Amino acid sequence: MSLINTEIIPFKATAYHNGKFVPVSNESFKGKWSVVVFYPADFTFVCPTELGDLADHYAEFQKLGVEVYGVSTDTHFTHKAWHDTSETIGKVQYPLIGDPSQQLARAFQVLIEEGEDAGLAYRGTFVIDPEGKIKTIEVHDNGIGRDAAELLRRVKAAQYVAAHPGEVCPAKWTEGAETLKPSLDLVGKI
Repeated sequence: MSLINTEIIPFKATAYHNGKFVPVSNESFKGKWSVVVFYPADFTFVCPTELGDLADHYAEFQKLGVEVYGVSTDTHFTHKAWHDTSETIGKVQYPLIGDPSQQLARAFQVLIEEGEDAGLAYRGTFVIDPEGKIKTIEVHDNGIGRDAAELLRRVKAAQYVAAHPGEVCPAKWTEGAETLKPSLDLVGKI
């Protein structure tokens, strides 16, 4: 079953954020747009490039009213150690959620259950609306990094569709571009 349009399950976790350990729960996602970015593990190779890319675009997400959350199955203590020792991760201003119980990775269906990477998460990206419902999902194998600029485009599209019922965003849609109003008149003419 797809997680699209399902509400995130109740959870409680601890994140490292702005030099502090802070509680985070499913209620943290309500009332604003959120992006949840799962990654395999701290102190690895592709992960810092992705989290650094998100850090470089974080102000743009904030302008859209979006909070970004990084999540791995590491502890919040490990997140702090990585933040304190990596120049790239030191740029991260969004919360890094620890998921050592693997409850979040399992709930978002990105937990690797078997093999040499068992207990880690796949690279899953979720855009969540202010009601706590998942609107987009992207999951990559762990050798394939993601692009924060493309994620920003998808967030803008999700926000546009939410604000303009009856309109949809076509392929490669960018902010300000034309949208479509599905109707019988469009069938076979696109």
